[in-house]
Amino acid sequence: MSIRAFRGALLHCLRDPGEHSDADAIEYFDDGILLVDDGYIVATGAAASLLPTLGDDVEQIDLSDRLIVPGFIDCHIHYPQTDVVAAYGTQLLDWLNTYTFPAEAAFADAALAAQTAEFFVDQLLANGTTTALVFATVHPGSVDALFTVAQRYNLRLAAGKVLMDRHCPENLRDTAQSGYDDSRALIERWHKTDRLHYAITPRFAVTSSPEQLDLAGRLAAEYPDTLIHTHVAENHDEVRWVGELFPEARSYLGVYADAGLMRERAVFAHGIHLDDTDHQCLASHDAALAFCPTSNLFLGSGLFDYRRTREAGVRVGLGTDIGGGTSFSQLRSVSEAYKILQLQQQSLPAMRGLYLATLAGAEALHMDDKLGNFLPGKEADFVALDLQSTPLLARRMRVAKSVDDALFANLILADERAIVSTWVMGECCYECAPAR
Repeated sequence: MSIRAFRGALLHCLRDPGEHSDADAIEYFDDGILLVDDGYIVATGAAASLLPTLGDDVEQIDLSDRLIVPGFIDCHIHYPQTDVVAAYGTQLLDWLNTYTFPAEAAFADAALAAQTAEFFVDQLLANGTTTALVFATVHPGSVDALFTVAQRYNLRLAAGKVLMDRHCPENLRDTAQSGYDDSRALIERWHKTDRLHYAITPRFAVTSSPEQLDLAGRLAAEYPDTLIHTHVAENHDEVRWVGELFPEARSYLGVYADAGLMRERAVFAHGIHLDDTDHQCLASHDAALAFCPTSNLFLGSGLFDYRRTREAGVRVGLGTDIGGGTSFSQLRSVSEAYKILQLQQQSLPAMRGLYLATLAGAEALHMDDKLGNFLPGKEADFVALDLQSTPLLARRMRVAKSVDDALFANLILADERAIVSTWVMGECCYECAPAR
């Protein structure tokens, strides 16, 4: 691969901008250069400064009139639920029985798993998502199918086989031992192969026996650089059921802590109904929550308290939670996150919205040494955005007063149509068809 210089407007976060403007947390170049060598970022800066330093061997790629931002990071998504997105929903537990379990049972068919994995990855890229933490199904082949496609695109992606040995249909049930054995074999086959990572994946405390959770904790100790991915405190009925099943645990989150599943690289989806002690536990173990706005609204689960969680020192990434969530687009996720915070008298400024969709996700996954912004040495995963992707946005941009104003309008109004191209390790993996 030759050295490449991508020219366009560049915007990225150096850290969490917080609820108020922090100029030192953001870097923006109206006319910038992103210099990439063999998939890694070499330099970022103003075009006027960097262009004269480029040799004749540098390929220049013109993305002018585009805003270049880091690739979006999805911290919680279910690829087997692709076909049940926007199915008429009740709430969480009914959703599982009515839609999730039947959809996942079909993944015993390897051909279906492979076809769905292909479509799923295409959708990620078309929405500007370059890294995701993904639920598969109880079938080991569902993990193989997804990793096979992700490996072909050279994605940095994490996934795992669902562990589920009770309170689910018989055809989706493993055992504590078979779940451990299958997961261990998948870890040995896939973890840290190219840009892939394994995630130990109990569905949630309801569907795993204490024995299965203990063996998952054993796996987590044996493979400390794997991720852990599960659900916690999404729905009031779910929380009550976990309390009945684990009366000895201090809380729902305490069930996982007792099983040895509370550590760094553990990502717990939702976390809406947690108390201060739970937040302290997450922060002290450097674990993370995945905030899933469209799913929380669609399933009526509740409002995630972002300010309280961040003030407790907890890492928070953004998740689409397809198929309870209603869009693959992290632009739409940020739009709904803004509204959820508004309902709690909290704010989500534009730059913090960008942070949530990029660097915050990298921090939640403990991959911020590799991803999330354009610092030298990081992997060149990025997206070129059209800030005028619809007639309404084109009109809105004519009166935008600043990059903050333009970005905020796009975070609220834009969707997958704003994605002009998606780049993985400096290679174009998706390019939208030109408008007719």
